[in-house]
Amino acid sequence: MTSETAAVHLDEIGQIAVTVGNLEEAKLFYRDVLGMRFLFDAGTMVFFQCGTVRLLIGQGEPAGGGTILYYRVADIEVVHSTLEVKGVEFAQGPHLVARMKSHDLWLAFLKDPSGNTLALMEEKTRNAGEEKSE
Repeated sequence: MTSETAAVHLDEIGQIAVTVGNLEEAKLFYRDVLGMRFLFDAGTMVFFQCGTVRLLIGQGEPAGGGTILYYRVADIEVVHSTLEVKGVEFAQGPHLVARMKSHDLWLAFLKDPSGNTLALMEEKTRNAGEEKSE
């Protein structure tokens, strides 16, 4: 198979980069408020581990919301309440987005200190026998 005909399947994210205006403020937010595991500093960048994905936070001029990071959570209402107590302001609180065959998708949106949009997501499993409503 040649490179011209080889199929490409991008199905795993290894690292995501987010640009922020204030690196120290972002480091404190992602580590202390969101509870991410800090890995290391590298000049104008800091790195965190988020599940199997590495998150790079870089100093620069923020793009202002072109990328949204969706964090899977087990209980969106509890995480939302906990972050609000820590002073996080939400652009949109937990809300139902879509009813799927086996679960409901819930999202909530917040901003980090540099204005980057972050989202919480929960796929709430429905009990057996509950039907999808169109």
